[in-house]
Amino acid sequence: METHLADWLKGTRDGDEAEAILRKCVHCGFCTATCPTYQLLGDELDGPRGRIYLIKSVVEGEKPTASTMQHLDRCLTCRNCESTCPSGVDYGHLVDIGRKVVEQQVERPASQRFVRSLLRETLTRRWLFDPAMRVGQAVRPLLPDALKAKVPERRDPGKRPSGSHARKVILLDGCVQPAMLPSIDAATDRVLDRLGVEAVRPQGSGCCGAIRHHLNDQAGAANDARRNIAAWWSMIEAGAEAILINASGCGAMVKDYAHLLADDPEWAPRARRVVDLTRDLAEWLPAELDAALASGRLRAAASTRVVFHPPCTLQHGQKVRGVVEALLARLGAKVLPVGESHLCCGSAGTYSVLQPELSGQLRSRKLNHLTASEPELILSANIGCITHLQAGTGTPVRHWIEWLDEQMGEASA
Repeated sequence: METHLADWLKGTRDGDEAEAILRKCVHCGFCTATCPTYQLLGDELDGPRGRIYLIKSVVEGEKPTASTMQHLDRCLTCRNCESTCPSGVDYGHLVDIGRKVVEQQVERPASQRFVRSLLRETLTRRWLFDPAMRVGQAVRPLLPDALKAKVPERRDPGKRPSGSHARKVILLDGCVQPAMLPSIDAATDRVLDRLGVEAVRPQGSGCCGAIRHHLNDQAGAANDARRNIAAWWSMIEAGAEAILINASGCGAMVKDYAHLLADDPEWAPRARRVVDLTRDLAEWLPAELDAALASGRLRAAASTRVVFHPPCTLQHGQKVRGVVEALLARLGAKVLPVGESHLCCGSAGTYSVLQPELSGQLRSRKLNHLTASEPELILSANIGCITHLQAGTGTPVRHWIEWLDEQMGEASA
């Protein structure tokens, strides 16, 4: 795609990157066929190809409008289009640039600015979000349905291991997951402990930066990245085996730290080291479990009928596909097929709050496929997807590590 950058963008990092990405696009439209919002709305400008044209016009100097902003806002950033694209167009980074450039030129309505600021400043601060979530869970039966959907029922996380092991890994001490569903982190700790690995959450770490990044606060996201790298660095230098992430949205963000901090000479080398060490739990754990199965320390459990919803941040963002399903099957689960498994469930970070109608339509479509075979459990790998899907179905929705923790606990009983 021939591109002629506006003079004010030439020679900048955003301009150079946008131009390189745009020049890869060949207008083929394969991406349109797998775009969730295009499938719902049928508008070319609500698909990747149309949004690419909008971004191209803006970086070439055409003044954006509120309509331009709306079409970019409606994008889930699921990156399904990247998995489909035969030309390797890095759409995710392009839409980040497009949103930033548009927001510099188009003022949002005051109501939108308020909601986005509220999400950005409360969800990312544990000292605010944790007590608010506990209060919400305590009065959950009294909440209106729309708010109740955002407040999952509290589950007992169970006892966390207290022992120490020579093998150590770093775990992200995130923002919303510890308050909403602490059972996920507790299950992760127990599974690793049974495998002789100690999970350590260094003091000072926190939100991965994804929430701020989704809300176009890219400078704030970079600051979150620097804070986490600083908190992890002493353990990295001491030889931690990996940085394990049990929320795929956070994993996709941490793996992007090197790109986020590429222009920071102080932090870029450390960011690259962090990315090299970062693994989604689904990437790192299978080899450990295979060794445990081979040694007899773990045995396959009785068959459970499950379906797995692969979050977009796992299958499209991190390019980790089929790993969890294969792992569940090796451990005795009957993994049932799911139609349209490549499509987004509509959670997409803060999207379900900012675009509730589209998000609800995508959830209904996703749940129709997930529940078609009447599974006992729906399993996933991201806190946002889990809470979003659970609000629309009576079938239990859990993180796959919670299921694994229960199987390992029963096997050792």
